[in-house]
Amino acid sequence: MSDWLTLLPALVALIVVLWKKEVIVALLLSLFCAELLLLSQQGESVVTATALGGLNTLEALIKVMSDPGNARLLLFALLVGALMAYMRYSGGVNALVTRLVARGIAKNGRQSKLLAFFTGVAIFIESNLSVLTAGILSRGLFDKFKMSRAELAYIIDSTSAPICILILLNGWGAYVLGLLGSYQLPENPVSILIQTIMFNFYPLFTLALVLFTIISGRHYGPMKTAWQRQQQLHNATTDLGEGPEISQGKARYMLLPLLTMILSMVGFMYWTGQGDLAAGSGSKSVLYATALACLVAYALLRFDNKFSHQQLVDIGYKGMSELLALTTILLLAIALGASLKTLGTGTFIAGLVASSMPLFLIPAMMFLAGALISFTTGTSWGTFAILIPIGMPLVLELNLPPALILAAILGGGVFGDHCSPISDTTAVSSVAAGCDLLEHVRTQMPYAVFCAVASFIAYLLCGWWMI
Repeated sequence: MSDWLTLLPALVALIVVLWKKEVIVALLLSLFCAELLLLSQQGESVVTATALGGLNTLEALIKVMSDPGNARLLLFALLVGALMAYMRYSGGVNALVTRLVARGIAKNGRQSKLLAFFTGVAIFIESNLSVLTAGILSRGLFDKFKMSRAELAYIIDSTSAPICILILLNGWGAYVLGLLGSYQLPENPVSILIQTIMFNFYPLFTLALVLFTIISGRHYGPMKTAWQRQQQLHNATTDLGEGPEISQGKARYMLLPLLTMILSMVGFMYWTGQGDLAAGSGSKSVLYATALACLVAYALLRFDNKFSHQQLVDIGYKGMSELLALTTILLLAIALGASLKTLGTGTFIAGLVASSMPLFLIPAMMFLAGALISFTTGTSWGTFAILIPIGMPLVLELNLPPALILAAILGGGVFGDHCSPISDTTAVSSVAAGCDLLEHVRTQMPYAVFCAVASFIAYLLCGWWMI
């Protein structure tokens, strides 16, 4: 089988999404295509591969749930729905929005956007916690000031993975250090990792562009269309509430569960890391913290006699049901990423980009390879695992600047984590903002591509100057 065929599943997903505007169908067909190619690699005939492809697709989904980390992420996605439903139906969201506006913390749309931005920046411990906290906190404010949820999704997504890879006092930093540990680099790995910050152009440009769009109030491309549509929607109706079933509530119905989630997340990271915050398990901590926040929200509403036990159960299930589609997308995306890894898509792209080139082009090509791999597989950490073993030997053999090469790899990996439709961070950002996944990807893409092109040019210039 030709190595070029390993790109076929990604192309199938892209074509179906653009044609039918159906993410679940696109991912399912892409996964089926990947499984067909894997069967073909094993020597099966076309007829046999086609017959077994559907069964293997189901088995690929089962394998996702057999991994504890993936199972935690899927359960977390459902619990998020329950948590947001408790906050919404209790009236806590409306009450907190009213309080923030009254105290001048978010007096207008720009301040509300800045609140979402700085919340995302401040919570650099774990990317999913960052988008979840900033999204839940800001959704009501964005509705009040007639701003699109697509813009909220863009802001919180752009301050999750990009900030996590810049402020490396978290699991991201520990993971990269682990990958660097087997190489006899000219400098201490920690020192190299710190030096990557100034060369990690994609997250730096992304954060700068988000801040510019917030302060200037300008919108471009599909984001401008989403903004105009939101204005027309609000001009057509004066009802900005969340429906008749939302009762008058208190700010603590939202604040206490939210604070519980944030503080317990830090505590669980410390506990699962056995005293080392950076070594903690992100998947365990975010699940435990969200479950505890749900329990706190339930207890508040039950003991205040706001709802009966049965009503709270119904509200929880209703919230979960609202996120079933996105949880399905997450399941399919994880399965597709695993199949593409087995297929060797990432390794093929890396070898294609890194083969025979002038030395000054290597940083830019490492960034391009990272961007392509992470976008087609939806994983930044998987991209790091593929490219660091390629990039670091090049550093040692050709005497290249390690911080520049590593930064290019990290920045390329973050690109896909930031904007790929099969990235878990992209999906969770859509959940937290209450935005359709496809709309989030479509409206965010021009901004992400602009930053990626600028980063590619920056790596060309740095390569020419430093190598």
